[in-house]
Amino acid sequence: MEYQYPFSMDWSTTEVIDVIHFFEAIEKAYEKGINRDELMEKYRRFKEIVPGKADEKRYCNEFEKESGYSSYQVVKKLKESETGTLISMRG
Repeated sequence: MEYQYPFSMDWSTTEVIDVIHFFEAIEKAYEKGINRDELMEKYRRFKEIVPGKADEKRYCNEFEKESGYSSYQVVKKLKESETGTLISMRG
């Protein structure tokens, strides 16, 4: 798929890359599944860069509009799951 990942011009290159890795993890949850602990690590880093709920919602909504993938639903499933499990949004 061809689309833009949402990011802020105020972020460092490393922060932009880390946020993109988080959104790639969301894609992976939909496409083939991702290890819960790997996803949690990427989500925690995302929250270090985007600590505010309003900003998190804005970036996640932008990503969902572009990709069709809901970060909210994946993170909700992440928080409800046990360590070591596979997070998959497929069927």
